This record gives sequence, structure tokens and C-alpha cells, in this order.
Amino acid sequence: SSANLTSITSDGDAIMRVDTTPVVSGNRMSVRIQSNDDWNGGLFLMDAVHMPIGCGQPLHLLAPLYLQLMIKRPINRGMASVVDWPTNGEIDIIEGVNMNTYNQCSLHTADGCTITSDFGGTGDLVAETDCSADLTGNQGCGIRSPDPSSYGEGFNAVGGGVYAMLWDDNGINVWFFNRTAIPKDITSEAPQPTSWGLPTARWPAATCNPDTFVHNHNAIFDTTLCGDWAGGAWATAPNGGGQSCAASTGAATCAAWVAGNGASFADAYWQVKSVKVFQTS
Repeated sequence: SSANLTSITSDGDAIMRVDTTPVVSGNRMSVRIQSNDDWNGGLFLMDAVHMPIGCGQPLHLLAPLYLQLMIKRPINRGMASVVDWPTNGEIDIIEGVNMNTYNQCSLHTADGCTITSDFGGTGDLVAETDCSADLTGNQGCGIRSPDPSSYGEGFNAVGGGVYAMLWDDNGINVWFFNRTAIPKDITSEAPQPTSWGLPTARWPAATCNPDTFVHNHNAIFDTTLCGDWAGGAWATAPNGGGQSCAASTGAATCAAWVAGNGASFADAYWQVKSVKVFQTS
């Protein structure tokens, strides 16, 4: 908070920003927060108005960002426990980098969890059907949304929306509803997932039992600058088409762009209305 990267709006929305100091000599500061509570199932609803965009300034035309809302491995109140990853799994609900248009949901687990090509959702498998972090170079099994309003500039242009994740004995399901399509049962705080239609992403228990592969997860918001994914994809075209960050910024590396272009991070912020967790008694 001393860096003024977090605040609350007059409407009660939570703001989490990236530092906009023009030039930094070390790491540019951003925000990562996590819940004190952890869970082994439930219905999780996140309502946000704005997510960080980066790498120039139009969506991901601004900074090389690795954006995540995730339900993740045990953190032991602030310190990641390396021995628990990927043993206890990681569920990435919102995930993407740079100028991407479409959100990616991902699952990273220990060996033995898989997904079939007919997983029962509206999204597209990104690459792997094996969710093992060790066997896929930490990639896990990702599912890409077909909705251009699910991520980045498209998300912000419609005023955001609600991400919903149902984690129960049947598996893990993720839905996205943009601001114009949020079900009334969600706004009335009486959510009925069975009425929402097919999810975007789904990991059925038949091939990946959450009781075996997913345990004791915290909720985390994280905006990571560069890193293995965004840094490695610096010269790669985004998943919705268009120029790579290297081409649009003229910067040779992600790290050089982040360090020397603070003004480009003006739109690199989360504005979150609420995070709600529903569990059966």
C-alpha cells in the first residue's frame, strides 16, 4: 500500500495496479494477493469491471503481463510451499499474456490427471490432454475461451463480467458471463450452475478426480511482469491475431520494455467488485 498500488473506489471496488514510475532500475512493482482461507471445493464467483492490459496500450498493447485469477496450491500465509506443487494442483481461472484476446483456463497437477478432446465445454484445448506439470514442462492442460470479451481489451470494453468456477465431486467447471449476460440467479446471490449451459472449461472427475489431484487451495490475484510465459512469448503473435509485443513496441526484450516504459502501465490494473464463495453445509 505504501506504493499506492491498491485502493478502494467510491463504489467499493478493489483496485490493484502496476507501478507507473517512468523508469525503474530493478523490478517494477505489481500486486499479488491471496486469501487467508483455503478450500477443497465450492462455487467461486469473481465479478470484475477491468483487468490489466498491456504491451503498448491497446489491450495488451501495453505491457507484457501474465494475468491470473487462480485457485492455487497452499501458500502457507504468504510463502509458496514448493514441495506442494504440483502435488496439490493449480487451477488458473483467468490466464493470459501480452496482447492475447481470448482467456485461457488451465489445470496443473501431479502425474495421472488427463482430459479428453470431448471434455464437454465450449472452449478449445490449447495443446496437451495430459495435465501433469512435470510431463508437460509446467504447461498442464489449458482450454481457450472462444469469447473475445473473456480477456484483456475485450473484457474491459464490455465492463467486464463474472467468472464462475464450480469445483465438486463431478470435476471442475469454469464459465464466463460478460456484463450484459450475467444470469439473474448470480446477481440475486442464489446461483444455480445447472441452469448456465455448457461451461467454457471442464475437467471431468472421470479422468481427473479433484479428490485426488486438487487440495487446499487459496484464491490468488496475480499480475506478473515478464516471467517465463510472457517473456518467452514476447516475439510471438497473440492468440487473437496481430503483432507481437516485440514488433509493436520495438523493444528487444520484455524486461527492457517493462523497466523503461512506466507510462504504458496506466491501464494495467484490476478493478474487482467482488469475490464470493458458496459451499454446501
